[in-house]
Amino acid sequence: MEGLRPGDPSAIAGYRLLGRLGAGGMGVVYLGRTDSGELAAVKVTLSDQSDDPDFRARFRREVEAARRVSSPWAVPVAAADPDAPEPWLATAFVPGPSLAEAVAAHGPLPPRGARILGAAVARALAAVHAAGLVHRDVKPGNVLLALDGPRLIDFGIARPADGTALTAADMVVGTPGFLAPEQAEARGSEIGPPSDVFALACLLAYAVTGRLPFGRGAVDALLYRTVHDDPDLGGVDDGLAELLTACLAKDPGRRPTAAEVAERLAEDTPPGGTAWLPPEVVRTIAERSARMLALPDIEPTHAGEPEPAPRPVARRRALLAGGGTLLAAGAGAALWAVLRDEGDASAGAPPRRKKWAIGVQADLSGPQKELGIEQERGARLAVEAFNTRPDRPFSLHLAAADDAGDETRALAAARRLADDREVAAVLGSTGDYTTQAVLPVYEEAALPLMTVSAGLNLLTSKPSRSFMQACPGHPETAAQLAYVLQNFYRQLKRPVARPGVLQDRTDDQYAWQYAAMINHMLGSRYGHRTHPRVVPASVGDYARVVREMVDAGIDAYVHAGGAGSAAQAARALRAAGFDGPLLAGPRVLGREFLELAGDAADGWVVGAPVADPSRKPAAKPFAAAYRKRYGRAPGHYAGESFDAISMMIGQLVRTVRDGGTPGRGALADSVRRGRYKGIMGEYRFKPERGQLDGLGTCLYVAEGGRFRYLADAPAEDPGRLRKA
Repeated sequence: MEGLRPGDPSAIAGYRLLGRLGAGGMGVVYLGRTDSGELAAVKVTLSDQSDDPDFRARFRREVEAARRVSSPWAVPVAAADPDAPEPWLATAFVPGPSLAEAVAAHGPLPPRGARILGAAVARALAAVHAAGLVHRDVKPGNVLLALDGPRLIDFGIARPADGTALTAADMVVGTPGFLAPEQAEARGSEIGPPSDVFALACLLAYAVTGRLPFGRGAVDALLYRTVHDDPDLGGVDDGLAELLTACLAKDPGRRPTAAEVAERLAEDTPPGGTAWLPPEVVRTIAERSARMLALPDIEPTHAGEPEPAPRPVARRRALLAGGGTLLAAGAGAALWAVLRDEGDASAGAPPRRKKWAIGVQADLSGPQKELGIEQERGARLAVEAFNTRPDRPFSLHLAAADDAGDETRALAAARRLADDREVAAVLGSTGDYTTQAVLPVYEEAALPLMTVSAGLNLLTSKPSRSFMQACPGHPETAAQLAYVLQNFYRQLKRPVARPGVLQDRTDDQYAWQYAAMINHMLGSRYGHRTHPRVVPASVGDYARVVREMVDAGIDAYVHAGGAGSAAQAARALRAAGFDGPLLAGPRVLGREFLELAGDAADGWVVGAPVADPSRKPAAKPFAAAYRKRYGRAPGHYAGESFDAISMMIGQLVRTVRDGGTPGRGALADSVRRGRYKGIMGEYRFKPERGQLDGLGTCLYVAEGGRFRYLADAPAEDPGRLRKA
């Protein structure tokens, strides 16, 4: 909860407003309290929307819908006034986290807990359907966990089951990943109670496994899979999987009703008490409940009240950080005054620590261990270099956590690092999906997290206070590779006219982003008639698909997928006698592709957001130190990891030397607002979401069982690539 803003009211009807719970497209949700001490969530519409008759009608419909639902597992309406100048709605306040928050921070629920959750939500949906309504947005964010059981909330897009609606007939309403096929295809007349049952099954699969049954990624791809693919229920026990399979039937008429689901999930013990929840979730509920009980009265606010003056901040000095690199002061200097966890020395904080830790969460034993080990080594060398400085204000050690590229292990690793109060910042994770899984954990802990290899654009799709993506996103890398294909080969008198693009869905989010950008650039931007192919994860015979592409007349081949399928494609292309350009993205850069493809790997050009330290003069001392420590030249991402750790160490030192006590609140913001000149290049970030501001893709060519640096991928002048 955040405090009230100067323009917020201090009271609405009989509710004294204590703070903001959130804001969205309809308006602002406040925490309110009655004179008798009861808490409520008070939703108030935005003033510029209340004059819209359609909007007011939708709000009135929400109130009517919520009032018609009677269930102990649905949050009841306490009061409402749809006809007020700014319509408002008050519901009972549930202090617990949402299911989405709980799973992200603490992992999936135990099987029994998931069944009790499912039974309660199914009963709530049965009440919704008995009232003649369809919820249409059943998702983890709309299920709150309380000490006495879960609660279904948010009837904002519920509608009568007879199909009457105020939205367009072809509008997709709801949350992708939890939409039934009839919702995904906007088949309005078919949307009904079975659609909610489908969404409930998706929610339960997520609660048990932490995964969505139809995956994640771009909306179009996700909706396509929902309509056409079978669900992934791996990790769900047989009994529950059988029920979920029935609920996820493509034909709405074949799904059980919500009441039937509740009956099949019924337990001997009703969902009272907390035995059905993991202890970590129970602690979160208890802590939030205690904070609500301790809330003080809030003085009334008035529109136009001035913002409080910022606290004075000492003048900041520039710091010459380890490795001979300069970290310039950024625009966020005022944020150094108070770091959330330890406070300010002037406010009576404990003495400054003499020892801190930098965390590294990486894949050290899984499918991307080649990259993860290099990242851990680069980070370790940065910490060791700092500890040799005679003027260091504290000592550092490295706290390494191996997530093995597994999302469940990644959550456990993130929680261990977040709970370690010596850890000031974290490098990680190696992979896209492990990074996506752990973001809520680090966000909740306000612990800075920087990745040098996870390039999904979904990681930066929302504002963040802790995350930094120190590499270009996959769509940016793909756009540069398309530019290379368009211009470089034209200079070599091999202009491309019919490029083939294969999207391998075994790595679906990455492959979708990469293929979509390649097809867009080559087709819409450069006017080529691409020959795209999408290969489902269940297809193991890439040779047949590749032969079809060659027979169709492709004159270049771009692979959007992982190393394993790229190796199969390379062998098939070699067998077919294809001699056109062969290109791929960062998933292919590594020993796995070279070993699996053999001689067929030769000539492949790979674009990846990683530089070669041997080509960077500033990296020579680092490369020498790496060779001395590990007996060989540094591998991919070691240098970038050294830079990432050096950035965060530099800001820790700045805080201590300026009299502050390092904490977790402002470190990420300070790094994002500065500019850093490292051994591998210059870094600067877009402060709101933590994206790298600028491109940094390099090209490598496979030759004789290794990848040789070719050139930095050109943004404008491809002439220098030809010279390389």
